[in-house]
Amino acid sequence: MSHQNDPAAVRSLLTDKGRWAVVGLSSNTARPAFGVAKFLQQSLGIEIIPVNPRADDVHGAKGYATLAEIPGPIDVVDCFINSERVGAVVDQAIAVGAKAVWLQLGVIDEAAAQRASAAGLSVVMNACPAIEAPMLGLA
Repeated sequence: MSHQNDPAAVRSLLTDKGRWAVVGLSSNTARPAFGVAKFLQQSLGIEIIPVNPRADDVHGAKGYATLAEIPGPIDVVDCFINSERVGAVVDQAIAVGAKAVWLQLGVIDEAAAQRASAAGLSVVMNACPAIEAPMLGLA
């Protein structure tokens, strides 16, 4: 059975002002993660935490190379990486105690989604918060 996004979970994640670790967010302004993270931060009031190999700071937020390096709780791990690599990030999200994983448009890994759900995380897959929030009247 393929994963179906729960509209209530999508709304909850976008309205709770949690901490989102944005995996794949760097200072590269041409990448979709750059604009979506800015939207999360400025339009929805969500705290963003950039996660990229160089630990770039982005939009005034301190960057980290891995999820494990981030101090404090992580509410949502937002994944801007390709489907072949996202399973490992989902496993890291489970390991650090994140409450949810959000796999961006085109990022699909059914097995990883099942692992996250089984571990008690909310899962949104193949969706973008910058598209979902306006459709829900949140931005």
